Amino acid sequence: MKRRAPVLDRDALSAEITGLSKATIKDLRERWKTLYGKEPSGDIGRSFLIRAIAYRLQEKAFGGLKPSTRRLLARVAEETVAGSSPKRPPVRKAEMGTILVREWQGAAHRVTMLRDGVSFNGKRYRSLSEVAREITGSRWSGPRFFGLRLPTMEHDHGTH
Repeated sequence: MKRRAPVLDRDALSAEITGLSKATIKDLRERWKTLYGKEPSGDIGRSFLIRAIAYRLQEKAFGGLKPSTRRLLARVAEETVAGSSPKRPPVRKAEMGTILVREWQGAAHRVTMLRDGVSFNGKRYRSLSEVAREITGSRWSGPRFFGLRLPTMEHDHGTH
């Protein structure tokens, strides 16, 4: 879908989208056919028809997705169909006896990995996340806080 300059009559577009909720299912299916060039699947319900038609109307008025986003979505769809969808980034494992150091607000915090938990400041914790919460006062992913897992944004191809 080609990107276009925004449509000038936003009120008309808004009214058309609002009116979709009052349309019959038959009218919605006809509108789909007009906009998408083919009959909608019989499995598609009213709510999805309304949302898809509203999306297409806005897409026609304001332009579609950027080509880079379309390529990314196409690749993800292909990988999913092929069964090779991207996996979560691996978490590096810290073995028993490993000492992890994290600087937080000017102070270095050392934890020692145990067989069944973590030692921090002479106290035993069940997880790195409990220690991260103790240090920061807020909920953190312990593996991320201590550098065992990279932030999501580094693995999502910059789509955030």
